[in-house]
Amino acid sequence: MHTLRLSDNLLSIDMFSPDELFSGGSPLVGYAGYDYTGKKLKHQPTLDDFFNKKDANGNFTREVAAFQPIYMAGYIQDKFAFKDLIFNVGLRVDRFDANQMVLRDPYLFFPAKTKSELDQNTWGKLPSNIGDDFVVYVDDPSNPTTITGYRNGNQWYNKDGTPVSDPRAVDPNGVKPFLEPSNKSISTVVFKDYQPQVNYMPRISFSFPISDDALFYAHYDILTQRPSSNFVQLDPVGYYFIGVTGATGTHTNPALLPEKTIDYELGFQQKVNNSSSLKLSIFYREMRDQIQQYRLSGAYPKTYYSYTNIDFGTVKGITVAYDLRRTGNARIRFSYTLQFADGTGSDANAASTIIRSDQPNLRTMNPLNFDRRHSFNAEFDYRWGNGKDYNGPTIGRKKKGKPPVQILSNFGGNLTFTGGSGTPYTKSSKVMQYGAMGPMLGSINGSRLPWQFLLNLKIDKDFNFSMGKVKKKPATINVYIEILNLLNTKNVTGVYPATGSPSDDGYLSAPEYQNQISAQVSEASYRDLYSIYIDRPFNYSSPRQTRLGLMFNF
Repeated sequence: MHTLRLSDNLLSIDMFSPDELFSGGSPLVGYAGYDYTGKKLKHQPTLDDFFNKKDANGNFTREVAAFQPIYMAGYIQDKFAFKDLIFNVGLRVDRFDANQMVLRDPYLFFPAKTKSELDQNTWGKLPSNIGDDFVVYVDDPSNPTTITGYRNGNQWYNKDGTPVSDPRAVDPNGVKPFLEPSNKSISTVVFKDYQPQVNYMPRISFSFPISDDALFYAHYDILTQRPSSNFVQLDPVGYYFIGVTGATGTHTNPALLPEKTIDYELGFQQKVNNSSSLKLSIFYREMRDQIQQYRLSGAYPKTYYSYTNIDFGTVKGITVAYDLRRTGNARIRFSYTLQFADGTGSDANAASTIIRSDQPNLRTMNPLNFDRRHSFNAEFDYRWGNGKDYNGPTIGRKKKGKPPVQILSNFGGNLTFTGGSGTPYTKSSKVMQYGAMGPMLGSINGSRLPWQFLLNLKIDKDFNFSMGKVKKKPATINVYIEILNLLNTKNVTGVYPATGSPSDDGYLSAPEYQNQISAQVSEASYRDLYSIYIDRPFNYSSPRQTRLGLMFNF
């Protein structure tokens, strides 16, 4: 038997053309800002270059531009007082430009006619509620004889102008736009420049004393977040194969808008005594234009999946906090929060399974993944000062010019106890291998993880000294030991959807899989290895950790 070995210099990716490496819609390479062989481009190619530019051999070069968004931001802020009112007012302005081409109509990869472009002598009188810019759908995209419906953005209409929610009500055999006769392939004509988004974010807070012992405060904020490049960067390869082969899959949306959060809070703080206070605050937060997967049903030439700013959510709750300022050597803080966080999606891919099960793009409010209904935090700090403020044990008697040694000066400890109710997860009605999600049982995020508790301890001591020979500068070395999860609590942070257990997905004991398990080469070995595999550490919080360190401040 002889083995043929090829030298590395005989193998090169440029032996293939880009189109060959695209493999008919299942690309073997991915790139942006580089050519398909991995060489960095010295220019920023246009979308027209991707569709039309060829090399000396007549092959399309398929150059893809690097993602180069343009950000601009500025803010102005002022703090002033009016009688007893103290205001803090600001305005931030953000400008986001994705600096790329986007589809003129995400449902169309070829130019199509609108109502205003139809000849009334041929098609007769059309429904009065159909606007001139509505896209027209017909029985045959190239040689139409009958109008089947219309569309304005995401809203569909049947041939009589009646709004419908499903494009199948327009044409059960699949909607077909009235195509322009001269455009039969995807090109730059169906794209346009991204429209820059300018967001104004006012921030207003004020407070005023109700009495010598009580204070009322409130604030209102608007915050925006630019869409991640994972969702917004233009992928011309994916768009090209939708138009050429009707390939499906999930594609980025270069036209995504920034996400927005509007935050409100009202608070009241009351002095209990000279060293402690009680604070009560109520908060409400709206999350708008959240990114979520979306099925573009009725897109031509084929339905595909992408992302859009369709999700929204709310977070509302109340927080009670008690603060005992350092009294003697101790300081205590405690807070409790009751929170309700609901929305239509916890992340950008939350609707992936639903929209792929032939369900419409439903928007239903459910608990979000971070909806911890009850949470609390308690902190106890005890430490000794130094010099005149020291009240701890000493060594040696006080002599003239020689004070006793303060052995616990600048020494102390901090104990933090946090906890809360479990976050939600979606229950499954069927056991699946490797913990895969089966048919949903109940509602989305309708089940809860167990409560979680965590105790952390930190003990530290400061050593003060001076640096420099001529001009002395104060410096401090802090030596500490920190123990995270002091009690080594095994908090459950994830479970398998069918069993609700962090260590057992139910597969090994499910009756329907026993024949499959017994058919393995070694059933006992298979069961042991499978049990080890599914008992994953990621379903639990971190175990006890001890850290020893120092910090140098000067």
